[in-house]
Amino acid sequence: MTEKQWQFWIDRGGTFTDIIARHPDGMLSSHKYLSENPERYKDAAVFAMREIMGVANGDDFPSDNVAAIKMGTTVATNALLERDGEATLLLVSKGFKDALLIGQQHRADLFAMSPSRPQPLYDQVIE
Repeated sequence: MTEKQWQFWIDRGGTFTDIIARHPDGMLSSHKYLSENPERYKDAAVFAMREIMGVANGDDFPSDNVAAIKMGTTVATNALLERDGEATLLLVSKGFKDALLIGQQHRADLFAMSPSRPQPLYDQVIE
């Protein structure tokens, strides 16, 4: 990795994709794109990097000029929490099967005489 290359840090969310770009001269810039915008692009992150670097749509992506692309996303976490999307298998080590059920002890009514527990994120436990 050389100092004279681009670096990108990308957060792909359900609504927006946020990008921090480090230009070859060391300058940092921040950018925000709609995560889904089919009229303009198929993938927000790829479109953003090309636009920030000034690379035309039909041109090859200049990967030799990019030192790092680091990407994180909340899309999968949000789908799990919203109980949306496909069923998922979670494997945990012995002794941790109740970690999702116990959670963080957050309760809507802390002093309720008959507290209710939210529905767990899983349907069944197989041992």
